[in-house]
Order: sequence, then C-alpha cells, then structure tokens
Amino acid sequence: MHQLALPLLVGLIVVALAFDYLNGLHDAANSIATVVATKLLGPVQAVAFAAFFNFAAYFLTLAFPALHKVADTVGKGLIDKDLVTPSVVFSALVGAMFWNVVTWLKGIPSSSSHALVGGLVGAGLASAGLGTIQWSGVSKTLAFIPLAPLLGMAIAMVVMLISSWTARRASVRGADRSFRALHLVSAAAYSLGHGLNDAQKTMGIITVLLFSTGYLSGDFAVPHWVAISCYIAIGLGTLTGGWKIIETMGSRITKLDQHQGFAASTGGSILLFGASWLGIPVSTTHTITGSIIGAGVARRASAVRWGVAQNVVLAWLITIPASAGVAALIYGLTTFF
Repeated sequence: MHQLALPLLVGLIVVALAFDYLNGLHDAANSIATVVATKLLGPVQAVAFAAFFNFAAYFLTLAFPALHKVADTVGKGLIDKDLVTPSVVFSALVGAMFWNVVTWLKGIPSSSSHALVGGLVGAGLASAGLGTIQWSGVSKTLAFIPLAPLLGMAIAMVVMLISSWTARRASVRGADRSFRALHLVSAAAYSLGHGLNDAQKTMGIITVLLFSTGYLSGDFAVPHWVAISCYIAIGLGTLTGGWKIIETMGSRITKLDQHQGFAASTGGSILLFGASWLGIPVSTTHTITGSIIGAGVARRASAVRWGVAQNVVLAWLITIPASAGVAALIYGLTTFF
C-alpha cells in the first residue's frame, strides 16, 4: 500500500469536513424547527443553541464510547474498506454534497445521511462492482428509511398521550410553562443526538481514508483529532442555518404548540440515541419529520398537511439513487486523470 501524497490527503480531508459543514447547514432545521416554530427561541438564539449542543456531543462520546459505533458502520460497514481508494472517497463526497445543495436550494428536508450512503454505494459500485458492497450494513441503513419516521411518529404520539394524561389537572398557564421548559430540554437532547449521529458519518469517511492510504493501521478506530474536527465542522454548519428547510419542517407540515414541540423533540432524541448505540446511521431528517407528524396526529389527523409530507417522502425515496448516480459519474470522470 502506497501512502497518498500529504497535500492530496489534506485536500480530501478538507472536502470531507466541507461535507460535514454542509450537513450541519442542511440539517440545522432538524435541530431547531420545533423551537423556532413555537417561538420558544428566536432564530438566532435557536441556531446558536443547536450548534452548541451539536458540538457538545463530542464530550458525550468521551464519557460513553459505546455511542461511537456509527463511524464504524460508515467506515467499514457499507463498502469493503480494503477496496476504498481516494477516488472512491472523493466521488462519494461530491455525490452527497451535490444532492444536499440541490435539496437545500429547493427547501426540501432530504437526508444528508442517505446522500452519503448513496454516494459511497455508487462510487463503490463504479470502482469494484457488487463485490465491494457490505450488504448487512446497507440493508440495515435501508430498513431505517421507513422505520425512522414511523418509529419517530409512534414515540412522539406515545409521549403526547402520556404527557397529556400527566398534565390533565394542570391549569392552561401552568401546563404551558412546564411544557416550555421541557421543550427546551428535549430540544437540547435532540441537538445532542443530531450531532452524535451525523458527525460520526464524516468521521467514518475520514478514518477509512486514512487506513486505505496507509496513514493508520491496526484496529479501525477514529483518531481524536478527526472526531473533534468533525464535531466542530457540523457545529459551524448548524450555526449557519438552513432557513428554507426550517420553514418546511417547522410550519408547513403541521402547526406546533409547546406541548407538541416537546413530544416531537423527545421522540426524535430517543430514536437518535438508540440508533447511535446500535451503530445505525439513521436519518435525522426522517426522524424529526416523523416525530413532528406524530405530535400533530396525536391531536388530530387533519392537523397534518399530508400533501407537504408526501412531497418530503418522495425526496427521501430518490436521495440514495440520485446521490449514487452522481457519485458513480464522478468516479468515472476521475479515471481520466
């Protein structure tokens, strides 16, 4: 194995961190949609709040290393790490970033996670055919395309029902005050879960790049400098915000109050922490969308604008094939250089 020239390696790491930054920007709506829609926090406060907790997830993984399994799945569980080349990594990142930019400009809350999965699969197929795909990891990721929103919806509905029963004797003002505080705590937990699950995807990419080019050896493990760089990048991306998507997530799908915002954030955070513990690169976009719908349905089904939700689901279905196609095309172009 020949080591990649250091300037080229640095350039690829910068591209990976650019994807991580774009992930934070694109998915800022996931972390702050409920607190902005309910006016719990102003937009600037909400973005700073989410960015802080995205980065704080780094310290959570230091205390609980078992939560750091998603990086392993992305780094070696989707395509054969021994067949990864710099061209595969570059093509996967460009494919994912292309789809993120397209959906961001259109205000569509698509999945950055699945864009990266699609990019890896497309580049891997173009590089070495079907033999490079790790089907157990890919199938687990694909299974959570429908499971993440459905589980998020179910958990949010359960939280709504339990909390409604608990607060049945409270005054309207007292209940609102309590749910405002609970909503803020649950939003912080969701932002922690978002940073935890999403930053690890870029960590996996950078780590497998370092192994494939001979800069790391032995057991597959994420270096600390890679981890903290990825948490910083996603935090800065979140700080930039993605306002068009925030509008779709926070107000166009359903109108939220503090109680529903608390239920949606709680449902989403429970699912994200569970997925991180299991090492599943779940879509934070799918998770919070399902949770918001669940919180709305718990009040009444007509509260959800199903036409908007249908358009969002359509974007989910084409994310992996679209980013895979672009990545395969980019890989084909790299063979000319």
